[in-house]
Amino acid sequence: MEKIKKGLGRGLSSLIGETKVEPQKNQVSISDLVPNKYQPRKIFDEASLEDLTNSIKERGMIQPIIVRKSRDDQSKFEIIAGERRWLAAQRVGLHNVPIVVTEADDLKSLEFAIVENVQRSDLNPLEEAQGYKRLIDEFSYDQEKVSKFIGKSRSHISNALRILTLPSDVIKLIETQKLTAGHAKILVGLDNASFVAKKIIDSKLSVRQAENFVQLFKKKKHKLKIIKDTNIIALELSISNKIGLNVDIQNSKRNKGKISFEYKDLDQLNKIVDIIKSNY
Repeated sequence: MEKIKKGLGRGLSSLIGETKVEPQKNQVSISDLVPNKYQPRKIFDEASLEDLTNSIKERGMIQPIIVRKSRDDQSKFEIIAGERRWLAAQRVGLHNVPIVVTEADDLKSLEFAIVENVQRSDLNPLEEAQGYKRLIDEFSYDQEKVSKFIGKSRSHISNALRILTLPSDVIKLIETQKLTAGHAKILVGLDNASFVAKKIIDSKLSVRQAENFVQLFKKKKHKLKIIKDTNIIALELSISNKIGLNVDIQNSKRNKGKISFEYKDLDQLNKIVDIIKSNY
């Protein structure tokens, strides 16, 4: 056995530097490979995949695909790192591809896949977060251990995971790349994330425009939270107790405004109408 040498990518090479592998690169049939079941990347960017396909077509496959023996089918190899290269090789029409066979359990297999993917600039932020979450949920990692392993700060890991707190409809928009990573960061923590996301898409807002929209919305919302005069509050309660309905009085400094009554059914509406008619 010998160590895997450099050339497989930053982080990835250091991760597997001590991993036992077979002493030579093997050429195997492309049909002998199966996808990594722990692959955190669900969507592969078409343009990026096409660029890789053209590169392999011109120069061949320079980097081998890292694999392990498939546990489901001993005649197959499960891809640990290099699924994009495998997909591109199929497009080119290669019959055989170079592989490096390594010993890796499920945890190590997921680690390989995450490290390879988080180094890509076009990685969907949702998939990055889901990869970290799988380490935490399925393999008992904490954020500190994820941080040390991936080689990114604890705050980066924490901020990446926050994207998973978004509503499911917004997560779907990020997953399908209808919202960018920049938009996703703006939406995290918003009570009205779904509303803002729809506005971003409908109005085709840039990240900067979306930021300005959120700030403007917050300012308007803040203005609505002006503290009412205690006398107005007392008057609202007095009327509400008298008629049995919720009352809201909006009164300006010039003593101009409006009064509204909340009703929940037709009977309550008729009650308001009868009160007004009987007094005017």
